[in-house]
Formats: sequence, structure tokens, C-alpha cells
Amino acid sequence: MAPSATATITETLSLPQTLKTPKIFGAYKELAPSKYNKEAEEGKTGVRAAKYPNYLPTWNPEQKYGPLQPFEHYEHGKDADTSYPELLPEGTTITDLTPTIGTEVRGVQLSSLSNAGKDQLARFVAERKVVAFRGQDFADLSIEKALEFGGYFGRHHIHPTSGSPEGHPEIHLVHRGEGDKGAETFFENRTSSVAWHSDVSYEQQPPGTTFLYILDKPETGGDTLFVNAAEAYNRLSPLFQERLHGLKATHSGIEQVNASMARNSIKRREPVVNAHPIVRTHPATGEKALFVNPQFTRDIVGLKKEESDAILKFLYDHLAYGADFQARVKWEEGTVVVWDNRVTQHSALLDWKDGQRRHLARITPQAEQPYQTPYSS
Repeated sequence: MAPSATATITETLSLPQTLKTPKIFGAYKELAPSKYNKEAEEGKTGVRAAKYPNYLPTWNPEQKYGPLQPFEHYEHGKDADTSYPELLPEGTTITDLTPTIGTEVRGVQLSSLSNAGKDQLARFVAERKVVAFRGQDFADLSIEKALEFGGYFGRHHIHPTSGSPEGHPEIHLVHRGEGDKGAETFFENRTSSVAWHSDVSYEQQPPGTTFLYILDKPETGGDTLFVNAAEAYNRLSPLFQERLHGLKATHSGIEQVNASMARNSIKRREPVVNAHPIVRTHPATGEKALFVNPQFTRDIVGLKKEESDAILKFLYDHLAYGADFQARVKWEEGTVVVWDNRVTQHSALLDWKDGQRRHLARITPQAEQPYQTPYSS
């Protein structure tokens, strides 16, 4: 199992003044609660208890870590047998959600895969971008076993601010408790909960193959949207593709940490800013993908503010409005959704109003530092 990250180094570059002077929230859209009614989640108030109390979130202010250190990532998708004999054996049901992104798979148990099967998983997800595996036992494994599985794909990322199960900061929890009506407050000032992003893209080595599994869900609602950032790149004109090559954009974790601190929540690690290529290359498939997102990307290095803002707004809108290269994943019991964070973006939806619980756990292995290969038409 790959070691957990306890200790990314900020890339040395001339940062825009807007990042030298941190803002409280910036463009960051904060949706995650940082507290909940513990008695309700334990079933002591007459509402149904959480199905997986071992996964209820904690925010431990004693968890403090130094800067993440660079590490050498090995991309297992490069070793995969692309006929997928272990991942998709005879009898497996495979349903593509759209032609370019998203697949639903039934009939294989991820936790039983050999290393060769895990290699195939990494490659298949890189090709299909996001895959929903139904009928999985992930939630019923011990947290240690789930982390052991995920550690094959890279070093575990420890989120700087999110809730985690007690004693397991490597697990990022998505939790909205039973009876939570925070959506009402959110929509007093917002028209939409859509917040497209690539997870923790501000790290020097952002995540690759990523796992999110359901613990508890509302009857309907709470779906997750995904967009294919490689297809988004392919849709651009060759002239525009060529112009984007060589450009880097800064990605900031400052606003996320400041939002947490403003709610009197935790900061496990000092926030970082890193610059990444706007077009990155996937190490297994060789595909190029857009790598900017409105949650964490701030400026294009070397451009004036108005120039940078215009290009970034076009790219954000291109990704957000690209319904013909997006997929919507509906959650059901026993689902594990696996996506490649390098070639996708996603957004949760806060669209149910009855206060039902939504509870998920994410395992977030880090991957290589984003890089770009030369432009070719």
C-alpha cells in the first residue's frame, strides 16, 4: 500500500498580486457543512440513524501536517491489458451512459481485483472518464481495507479542511445530515449549486484515479455531473488549441482554507498555490485535456488580468455548457464511482429539499505533476 501523505511544495514562480494578498472566499463556492446534529445522526431524535456511523465526519484541530513533499507516481494504467479480462469478464453488464463519457458496470466486485485487475481499472476509467460500479461492498469493508485498495493507485491525499472518519484523515467525507436544511440558506444568495471543479487541483501533484462510494442517500436527487475535459479540448479549433499550449494557470487552495477558517473549522495544512499547464497530457492514454476550473484556477501566468479572465471564462463556459460531452451519475445503494481527475471535472447537485441524509466517502490517490506534450494538429 502506498504511504499516506503527511507532509505539495509550492512551485516557485512569480504569482499575481491577487494571490499574494489572500481573499476570504474569492471565486470559491462553499457548499460543505462543517457541523451536524450528532444525536440525529445516531438516531436519538426519532429520525433514522446513519447507516455507517464509523464514517461520520470529525474535524480534529489537532491534525496538523507540513507541506506535501514531491513523490514519484507510477501510472498503473500503462500496464493494463486493454481487453480487460479481469475487470470486465464474461457475464459483466456494461452500459455506456453517453458515447464519450460515463459507463455503468454490474457483475464485478472491485475489492476482489488482483493487481492486474486494478491496472485494467485505471486504464478503463482513463478511457471512459467516469465509471459507476454497482453492487459493491466498499462501504462494508473496514476503512483500513478500503484505504489499502485505494493506495495501489497513488499516495493518499489528506484534505486540508474536510471532515474525515475519526482516525482516518485520508478519507474525504461528503456529508449532509438528516434534517439538514442548509440548502435553504445557500439558495438565499445563489441561483445554482453547480460548482464545476477538478479535485484539489491546487496541489503540485493533484489526484488521478479517484473513488467515491455511497453510504447514505436521499430517495431522489444528489446526483453528480461529470464533464469530459479531453473531449472539450478536442472540440476547440486547431488554432485555439495551439495557442493554449505553453500557457500555465495558477490554482489556489487559499480560498478553500480561508472559507474553512471563517466557519471556525480546521486547517490541517497551510494552503498552496501551484501553476499547471492549461492543457495537460494523460500518461496512459496520451490524450490532452483542459485543466482549468472555476473553483481553484485563478490567473493565466504572464497575461494581464483582462486577457486572462477572458480566456478562462471562455474555457469555463465551454466545459459547463458542453452537455454533449457530459454525463450525469445517479446514485444507488452499493455504488462506487471511479473517475480520472486528470481528464474530467465534476459537480455535486444540491437539489433535494426534504432534508434527507446524503453521505459519501472519497479515496483520493495523488498522481503525477501535470505536464504537457508538444502540440500536434
